Amino acid sequence: METRTDLWTRRTGETHTVPPRLRLASTGTLKYGLPVREVLGVSTLADAELVAGAAGLDRIVQRLNVMEVPDVLAWVKPNELLLTTGYPLRNRPEALGHLVTGLNERGVAALAVKPGAYLDELPKEMLARADRLGFPLIQLPEHVGFDDILNQVLTDILNRQAAILARTEEVHRALVQIVLAGGGLPEVTAELAELLDGAVLALDGDERVLAGAGSAADLKTLELWLERHHGLGLHGDRVVVPVAAAGEDHGLIAAYFPGRELSDTEVGILERAATVAALVVTKQQAVAAVESKYRADFLRDVLAGRAGDAERVVAHCAGFGWDLARPVAVIVASPDLESDGSAVPVRQPDSAKHAQERLAAAWAAAVRRRDRDAAVAAFAHEVVAVVGLPAEGTLADLVAGLVREVSTAEGLEFTTGVSRPAPGPATLPEAYDQAGKAVRVGRQLHGPGETAHFDALGVYRLLSLVDDSAELHAFVAETLGDLAGDADPEAADLRRTLQVLLETNLNVAETARRLHFHYNTLRYRIGKLERMLGPFTEDPHLQLNVNLALRVLRMRGI
Repeated sequence: METRTDLWTRRTGETHTVPPRLRLASTGTLKYGLPVREVLGVSTLADAELVAGAAGLDRIVQRLNVMEVPDVLAWVKPNELLLTTGYPLRNRPEALGHLVTGLNERGVAALAVKPGAYLDELPKEMLARADRLGFPLIQLPEHVGFDDILNQVLTDILNRQAAILARTEEVHRALVQIVLAGGGLPEVTAELAELLDGAVLALDGDERVLAGAGSAADLKTLELWLERHHGLGLHGDRVVVPVAAAGEDHGLIAAYFPGRELSDTEVGILERAATVAALVVTKQQAVAAVESKYRADFLRDVLAGRAGDAERVVAHCAGFGWDLARPVAVIVASPDLESDGSAVPVRQPDSAKHAQERLAAAWAAAVRRRDRDAAVAAFAHEVVAVVGLPAEGTLADLVAGLVREVSTAEGLEFTTGVSRPAPGPATLPEAYDQAGKAVRVGRQLHGPGETAHFDALGVYRLLSLVDDSAELHAFVAETLGDLAGDADPEAADLRRTLQVLLETNLNVAETARRLHFHYNTLRYRIGKLERMLGPFTEDPHLQLNVNLALRVLRMRGI
């Protein structure tokens, strides 16, 4: 049996026989077994002969079965070594060729036949077909019993599988101790890189590098390879395993071992390390959630004016890494929701809660890259950032860059509101109110996905400062009368005519062109509007009132 130098040999100086081959399934689950070539090396098969299908010697044997019925294809399983005397097909030797095809299609590892009692020899068609398919066909000697083969091969697989599990369990306990002692992903990856003598990276669910260990050149090579293409499993001298817990994907562990393949034990260790990494990530997420809530609660108090005097606010925020002693602006980003509460998608559907989490993480990352002293927190239905005024460029340029980066990265649609500059903590509640109003007015006027600056809202800024909405509604009803309601389609149509007429500064010809009306039709409509509203075409004060009422009506729901 072959021996191999691997992790345990390097650490202990001991050598041991090669453990059974492992294969990573698409989910990362390890599959244990022996290649057919190693099965042929056990003592009970010393006199067995491979008569066809040599190209399939690397097929994995995980279980054994004995063919006792002619319709065995209904009972076989993948990765089986099937044993037979040919008795079920003794009267139909021509069916053996079709049997090989059927077994190959069902993923059987190999077929071992003992001729003599029921088959004088294996048909040439059977041998030819096995060679074409790369399906190993083994001829057994007459003196070997099936029970001996079953016992020895299964015992060999199980014993060596147990040895692998024992070794990987020992390393798993060591990695868990690192975590229990307060270590995180940097310590786990460092231990793995030392044990496996390679480069190891831990990545989050978005495949951003969280930690890494190994030589700088090997880490760079591994990162570049991951950017281009990868899939779970073994890739020559590289391996990728998933980090998952409770059915949730937390990221990946990738490893690179230049110029050599991993031993089976080392692959098992990496998979156990992925479990430990999931423990680290979930612990960090729990801690981060508590810290994030505490930060958000304090920032909410600051923006509501409940956090105390300016000196206390500045000192407390400094502990979070926030600098609020400088001129700042408040930015509010609010996800645009469908009527069912789901986020308006740019690329894919999303729940409101998940959209909020993704939006908060993306805004925090984008803001931190531009201003490390900014405060960013997620509230119930919005993300709030308090950023310093840029030393170069304008606030509008800064916000446009943030919106562009977040919307491109996350594929979500959101409306953004920006306050006036705030000189200090005492003016932050007012600035937060301005940013919130900019969001609401901007979404109402321009639809979802817009960015609105409070200073650029014009007359809508003044209207939004009126706290008594009932008074605004009364003003609309008094000025527009029957035109204020939406129940009558004719009223809505006349209101549209009035809006365009005022936008063109009472230019009848231009209004008729925009609305595709005949000139005389529009003159008739203007007469009807004046009978309902009064002589607004001649009275500038009435015209101003009508214009304001239309704008208040447009802000309905704000």
